[in-house]
Amino acid sequence: MALLARGKGVLGGQAIAESLGIESERDLEALRRRLAAMTRDGQLARNRRGGYGLAVKMDLVPGRVIGHPDGFGFVHPDAGGEDLFLPPKQMRLVLHGDRVLASVTRVDRRGRREGAVAEVLERANDTVVGRFQVESGIAFVVPDEPRIHQDVMIPAGREAEARSGDMVVTRIIEQPDARRQPVGEVVEVLGVTMNARLAGDIALMSHGIPSDWPREALAQADGVAQTVSGKQRRGREDLRKLPLVTIDGADAKDFDDAVYCEPAGRGFRLIVAIADVSAYVGPDSPLDEEAQRRGTSVYLPDRVVPMLPEALSNGICSLNPDVERLCMCCEMRLDEKGRMKESRFFQGVMRSHARLTYDQVWRMLDGGDKSLRQRHRALMPHLENLYAAFKALRGARERRGAIDFDSKEVGFEFTGGGQVAAIVPLERNPAHLIIEECMIAANVAAARFLEKAKIPAPFRVHPPPQADRLEDLKQFLREIGLKPDWRGKPKPSDFARVIEQTHGRRDEYLIHEVLLRAQSLAVYQTENEGHFGLALKAYTHFTSPIRRYPDLLVHRAIGHLLERKKKSEYPYAPEKMERLCESSSMCDRRAEEASRDVDERLKCLWLSEHVGASFNGVVSGVTSFGLFVELEETLVQGLVHVSTLPNDYYHFDPIHHRLTGDRAGRIWRLADPVRVTVTRVDVAERKVDFALAEESAGKGGDGKRRRKKRRKG
Repeated sequence: MALLARGKGVLGGQAIAESLGIESERDLEALRRRLAAMTRDGQLARNRRGGYGLAVKMDLVPGRVIGHPDGFGFVHPDAGGEDLFLPPKQMRLVLHGDRVLASVTRVDRRGRREGAVAEVLERANDTVVGRFQVESGIAFVVPDEPRIHQDVMIPAGREAEARSGDMVVTRIIEQPDARRQPVGEVVEVLGVTMNARLAGDIALMSHGIPSDWPREALAQADGVAQTVSGKQRRGREDLRKLPLVTIDGADAKDFDDAVYCEPAGRGFRLIVAIADVSAYVGPDSPLDEEAQRRGTSVYLPDRVVPMLPEALSNGICSLNPDVERLCMCCEMRLDEKGRMKESRFFQGVMRSHARLTYDQVWRMLDGGDKSLRQRHRALMPHLENLYAAFKALRGARERRGAIDFDSKEVGFEFTGGGQVAAIVPLERNPAHLIIEECMIAANVAAARFLEKAKIPAPFRVHPPPQADRLEDLKQFLREIGLKPDWRGKPKPSDFARVIEQTHGRRDEYLIHEVLLRAQSLAVYQTENEGHFGLALKAYTHFTSPIRRYPDLLVHRAIGHLLERKKKSEYPYAPEKMERLCESSSMCDRRAEEASRDVDERLKCLWLSEHVGASFNGVVSGVTSFGLFVELEETLVQGLVHVSTLPNDYYHFDPIHHRLTGDRAGRIWRLADPVRVTVTRVDVAERKVDFALAEESAGKGGDGKRRRKKRRKG
């Protein structure tokens, strides 16, 4: 890099070798590999004559392609910053997810950059999942991922007995270029009848989520002893008699956190014990490489795709009751106002005294289940201490102004054949919040510990909202009668005050969704920049190493410090840790997208049995082409197209999120309650069409009623 930076232009491989004084065949081969790696990473670009130059000096931008269903796309630069627009002609060369070097070809009047693909660095799609079609004797696969807008052509003899309409997995054998679409072969026929299993399979394959275990990783997992040995206990603090308990959902199978609390002066001594996965999964081992590739466990309605094999995730690393387990512990001293006065970390060995569920804990704490309280009478004082500590932590959270979104979630009930029998709301009780606050406290302690030690580790960073979203948000909030009072850059407490104003409103949930959309994405990075949503100066993820790779990295960093190892023995240089943070952020987003895709498909599958039925809903989005409506109970979203609204000329106001009829004065706005009828459901495309029911079509939204009121005044 330094040689090319000092040079006057592009240098060939031989010229670089001579300048560096490299002569031996071994060193020349190492140089060739290094140049190839730097080219793949986008640091260098190679011209047609084989010369190497710095990409940045050649005005080339390395980045990841983000496709759009309408045929255009963007390049998101590796270094961050504004995306580069790719017109449809350039998108013919690539597929969504590819890494490229792009050049800036023009800047439009609004200052937005347009680009062209100079070189494809990495193809992201070895396989594509989609629907097999045959038209006029020509076979092709329509990708299920809408951001892959090019069909994959299937040559004769490569159909693998797929029939038109089947969902299939296609292996790409020729990537797209300027002259042709991608070409592939069918390698697996998934089926045609949509159900929970097929929906999950499609999501996992479409998003490239690994579900099969490499032989080496399984062999390593199977070789791990399922009991704690005397050698492993040595040097660890003995917590086996401390009544630590796990509190999780009723269907949980892996337990990676246990808690205990007792009074300490006017405050509390809180211990959060976490499964010590780092004791079983070492850096660069087959298990570690696979965990890094997966990044996180993926939770789908009909299954879990774990980050670690079952022998670890449900076995020796899970804090199952009445068995010894190795743990990494965070002990915290809290005052009566929930402020953390001090904390320490240590390696321990524990025995969980009970596997409790959220429902059981709350039934005991609110006094409603006396038989359950009697059964766990030895644990009741500790659970009550935990509840008192939670109230103190919750008070501290409210005082610092953390944002507390009240989001709704739904779950699915299935028939024996995997069809959706019902969509049911998921309820959270205060026991969920008790564990949430304990985990946040331990995560904060871990972040402070690592920041003080100045060791490369992943922080969980949530940046403040981007300025361009805030003004539109303020306009919307004022339009629906709320009073955002921030000036310039808002603080978390400004959002918290807005949320307080929504309590008791029918559209409370939707307003929270709008506020949530205005937030930036949280990411993993080595530089601590705080967590805006939680109003914290330092935050990381420490409490779930069974299911999140960054947590495992945090455990290794803490373990390195506790064991007082040399700096040279730490396996992560800052650059390597930053790459792992980027990979973990990508895996985190990938898992969320896959889970959301399955949910959307299953919601459509359920609604396809209710075409013609009417439901209450709320306007969740307003566009120039119509209203998006979300059903109240099931959270299914669909479109009321503008052409189906009462006959009128409609004008779209993007600032106030509303459609206004020119003649009749009907107004439909974000958060308006409406009643809709299901007119069409396309499960394959995950699209739902609604029409306004008669009682809603005739009157418009709340906006019209307020307008009439003003006229009378």
